[in-house]
Amino acid sequence: MIFGSRFHFSKSVAPAGIAHILIHKPVIPAWIAGIQAAWIARSLPSMALDTRIPAGVTAFVYKGIGIAGAQTAWTRIDKHVMPGSKPAIAKKVNMITGELKNKIDKLWLEFWQGGIANPLTVIEQITFLMFAKLLDINESRDEKRAARTGRNFTRRFKENEQHLRWSQFSHIEDADRLINLVRDEVFKHFREHTSDSRFGDYMKDARMVIDKPSLLVKAIEMIDALPLEAGDTKGDLYEYLLSKLTTAGINGQFRTPRHIIKLMVRLLDPQPDEVIADPACGTAGFLVSVMEYLLEKYSSEHGIVREEITDEKGKTIIQNVYTGDLLDQNQWQHIKTKMFHGFDFDSTMLRIAAMNLYMHGVEDPDIHYQDSLAQSFADNFKELEQNAFNVILANPPFKGSLDEDTINPPILRLVKTKKTELLFIAQILRMLKTGGRSATVVPQGVLFGSSNAHQAVRQLLIENNQLEAVINLPSGVFKPYAGVATAILIFAKGGATDHVWFYDVQDDGFSLDDKRDPLYQDEQGNPLGFAGDLPKVLQAWQIRRKPNDQTISPLSQRGAGGDLTDDPESPLTPLLQRGESGMSNDAVNDRTQACFWVSKAEIAANKYDLSVNRYKETVHQEEEYEDPKAILQQWMGLVADIQDELKELEGML
Repeated sequence: MIFGSRFHFSKSVAPAGIAHILIHKPVIPAWIAGIQAAWIARSLPSMALDTRIPAGVTAFVYKGIGIAGAQTAWTRIDKHVMPGSKPAIAKKVNMITGELKNKIDKLWLEFWQGGIANPLTVIEQITFLMFAKLLDINESRDEKRAARTGRNFTRRFKENEQHLRWSQFSHIEDADRLINLVRDEVFKHFREHTSDSRFGDYMKDARMVIDKPSLLVKAIEMIDALPLEAGDTKGDLYEYLLSKLTTAGINGQFRTPRHIIKLMVRLLDPQPDEVIADPACGTAGFLVSVMEYLLEKYSSEHGIVREEITDEKGKTIIQNVYTGDLLDQNQWQHIKTKMFHGFDFDSTMLRIAAMNLYMHGVEDPDIHYQDSLAQSFADNFKELEQNAFNVILANPPFKGSLDEDTINPPILRLVKTKKTELLFIAQILRMLKTGGRSATVVPQGVLFGSSNAHQAVRQLLIENNQLEAVINLPSGVFKPYAGVATAILIFAKGGATDHVWFYDVQDDGFSLDDKRDPLYQDEQGNPLGFAGDLPKVLQAWQIRRKPNDQTISPLSQRGAGGDLTDDPESPLTPLLQRGESGMSNDAVNDRTQACFWVSKAEIAANKYDLSVNRYKETVHQEEEYEDPKAILQQWMGLVADIQDELKELEGML
């Protein structure tokens, strides 16, 4: 039996009269429907509910929370499952859940039982072994690329070192022989084969502390089963391993979500001849994403290698490997040796960041142990501390206040504060070249904070630089690690701001609870990692126009937007039709839409407040209900039907 095509009940429980209530009167008001549900739930608590109903609605039906909650419950049902449609059931496909997560947990336990209890040491040793496997994976990929493109590459393993490849030694059954080979030769290879580059600095002290052959055998077996070649699985593994630091009581770190990084990189559209930095690089997620973006953008159809790989569920999927064959030799040399720069003061993260970049083709990653806000930055890296970079991507830590004596004085001259989120914005402006651009994640308190320092930073961005955009993110984007509400600031150094583009993101493509399950799938049932509002943000950014400007903004011409035409097949056409293009030179700059423009004068009049809710207009739709007397008559008729059916049922007993 169906309640408005939304609830299901077992036939053995619901009498015929109740079936009459559930099916008839489909146009009755929401709150009446809610009362019906509450009445039925009170009378028949054993009803079987369809599992497609949202959890909040289920709670309402069982508990009967009253008329005030009835309308909300019915509205939620309408929102989730429309009549005649099938509910979208998100498939749980996070690469570090389920079976794969259990493998990491078992590996962690093996280290613990093997006498290695320090979580940092465990992570470091697992990372070394992952690195050994990734070296072999990338060597094999480069061999395939060389065969396809005819381009030589720097080999990681010489002819007499082939036995040091993961695919060779991971199958050794003799545990004593294996531990001797890994400790004495594989780790020596780590230290020596990159001694001619900066990467060697991070590997020169690489040591294997596993002294039990049985533990090494189990570790190699488990890591061999991990699908490290599948996309950025290693990044997911890093993130999960880092969560162990948090549970161990150490100041844990976490990666910025991949889809947010992807959006930020595409908004800035880095070029192959630019110099890029992250002042708080962590595991180098932003820098790695730039590398992947350049490879994808500068690969011809012939330069795309399609590989069949197996995910953790045993399903065969096709993965594209982009060779970047459209990049010339000078661009390749710049990308591999001069483009990427990262700074952090966590030595473990630096090693992981360097490994991550190296695994993605950056032969000489410039990753340094350095606090970007400290006075020592200018002393140690004078040429990088200011006016050095074309692009900066960052999600700096928001850990509170610093000791003023440790902060680089030029930063304090820009903004007098101890708060790291404000100090990093000032330092990023200093590190950028004139005309350089940045996409930076900030807590939303930066947008509306009332302190002098908060207002000073916002005024600095608007009056002395070009604040291009404020992209408001949902508060659950960084769950389960942090529930803080955040936003992305996009700005360029120098010039002045005349208008600021706002976009209010409501849906980032994932659930906003601690599970962060993907909500969208392709036709084959595979999860979409870049979905929800994010493609709309990117498309709207690429075609945005400032008020009274008939030309597309120069920055919006960057990226893969392509030619903007009236082609009805263009993916941008639906945005234009829905008023989500950001092209406010049309009749009205509609602030009821997801994106809109706000003038500098208006922002300045509001103490440089940059919160989207300050300027977005909400349309309140008036609800219309039937005449209360008519509703009461309907209700009385339904009650009478119930009584008749109950009497009939009583007679049958």
